[in-house]
Amino acid sequence: MLLKALYLSIIFLLLAHAASAAPVNDYKITYTINVNEGGTAIWNVEYRTLLVTNDDINSFENYTQQLNSVHLNEFKDLMQKSASEAAVATSRSMVAADFTGDAAIQSTPTGKYGVVHYSFRWTNFARTDPNINIGDVFVGGLYLSKDNTLIIQYPSGFAIEEVTPSPDQTHEGFIWYGLRSFGRGEPRIILSKTQSPWIPLAIATFIIVLLGAFIYLRKRGTPKEIVEDITETEMIDLEEQITRLLKENGGFLYQSEIVKKLNLPKSTVSSALNELNNKNLILKIKKGRENLIRLK
Repeated sequence: MLLKALYLSIIFLLLAHAASAAPVNDYKITYTINVNEGGTAIWNVEYRTLLVTNDDINSFENYTQQLNSVHLNEFKDLMQKSASEAAVATSRSMVAADFTGDAAIQSTPTGKYGVVHYSFRWTNFARTDPNINIGDVFVGGLYLSKDNTLIIQYPSGFAIEEVTPSPDQTHEGFIWYGLRSFGRGEPRIILSKTQSPWIPLAIATFIIVLLGAFIYLRKRGTPKEIVEDITETEMIDLEEQITRLLKENGGFLYQSEIVKKLNLPKSTVSSALNELNNKNLILKIKKGRENLIRLK
């Protein structure tokens, strides 16, 4: 039983060891756990390493060639064993399934990176009663290595009752950075369903306002749509500003951060990003409810 209790306490350490099978200089791992209302979690594990030399690139390519035949199976065995141990510890039926894995080399202004991505679905990861209780599967706690990141995301419509320990950041979920050692049952998150008895009244009010606006517009005529006017020269200048901003921030920023830093309307920044994307200069990656913009 002691081994069962300790198993989850070193799960992230084992994952880090598995990821480091490719002989490269160093690596960073981001663990993203997206928990839905039913308690099922989608895990995404991204392993990123800087490829400095040709030997680094060759080693990573060798790792990639064995990804589906060897490394994905190792990852699958590890996580299925973890889910089984957690099921025994929590007396809750659990299944880890739908495993996928892929790898690619990404070129950025700061260098070439080898990126390995694993994902899978863990049913009954969180306890629902009807609150969502996250953390009891981490029987022995967790260890997060230096420069690694843990992100736990939760569904909308829930209020935060407790988060232990306090996260380092709360952008699109709860974020903790390593080096960090969590206690037993941590991180612990309790979420309660928000009560909104005023919603029917709000809907009725919205309908009345909408009808009033419709009648008003029918009488006055539909106003012309306001479209921001920006010249081609200004658009090119804005694209250069965005590119420079991305380079200054390690090659990637959230779209909302770009809007904030440039202090421009969302529509203007969105148009410039679409132009850069069409020119194949950036990647737009969906992260939860927001876009992560990354230089190619």
